[in-house]
Amino acid sequence: MSYHLKVLIVGAGGMSQAYHKILKSMGIEPVVVCRTQSTADEFHEITGGVALSGGLDKWLSENKLDESWKVIIATPVEVLAENITSLLKNGAKDILVEKPGFLKLSEGQQILKLQNEYVAKVHIGYNRRFYTSVLEAEKIIENDGGLKSVHFEFTEWAHVIAPLEKGAGVKEKWFLANSTHVVDLVFYLTGLPVEYSFKAFGTLDWHPSASVFVGSGITEKNVTFSYHSNWEAPGRWAIEFITNQHRIYLKPMEKLSIQVKGSVAVNEFKMDDSLDIDYKPGLYRMVESFLSDEYSRLVSIEKQIQLYRIYSEIANYEN
Repeated sequence: MSYHLKVLIVGAGGMSQAYHKILKSMGIEPVVVCRTQSTADEFHEITGGVALSGGLDKWLSENKLDESWKVIIATPVEVLAENITSLLKNGAKDILVEKPGFLKLSEGQQILKLQNEYVAKVHIGYNRRFYTSVLEAEKIIENDGGLKSVHFEFTEWAHVIAPLEKGAGVKEKWFLANSTHVVDLVFYLTGLPVEYSFKAFGTLDWHPSASVFVGSGITEKNVTFSYHSNWEAPGRWAIEFITNQHRIYLKPMEKLSIQVKGSVAVNEFKMDDSLDIDYKPGLYRMVESFLSDEYSRLVSIEKQIQLYRIYSEIANYEN
């Protein structure tokens, strides 16, 4: 499939490089804007493409955006909301932004207000929704007559995260900034919780709200769920989808394994995951959907605000 679009990428780090690789394979040479010349030089060295330094506001002062442009924001988390705001006020009509889109509820509400005021669309990109493993799991679930229950884990490796240098407020909301990859996927497939009990315990220097998370409930699609994550202990991201016929394991989430009713054996499911090998997993299909105006697997700003309130309860955040 070929596209004839104008695409702006804001940011030139690792995620931007991954987006650039995909767009180039689609015959698109995006405009890439970043803040520093050193980042622009690194981008060129890795991708062979050109990144324009000086920052988004400078580029917007010299160029005009309209409905003919698609915009992808792949900047550090702490400035995502700021960049969305600038783009909406300067004519951007269709924006795909890296998760979580915003760190504060007030930021999300302001983005929603601007989106409606400027008649635009803002989508949050969660690429795990587009994994081959997830698409295959959905087929199995449908063939089995639907989901019955789910168990998941979003354990983060505290000893790895603690020394990382991140922007203000990012590590303090690490569940929102990172772990929601898992929880978003679960609630995308199960529907939102309607009855639940969420508990959070402990604390970490860099994540003071909690370090241990446990909860359960039932969703609007009548799927029961449970989770347990301990950031002070070993663990990993994982999901178990349970139907009347199968227990489907995403552990790791890029892979798919199946247990059949009546057996204790867990076998790897064979699938064609070449897109997830050749490109950052899930990203090719996510970009393809965005460019094709197929938004059903992307998270709207309205939905992210709904989810934000749930995430805050899980992680014991104050809005």
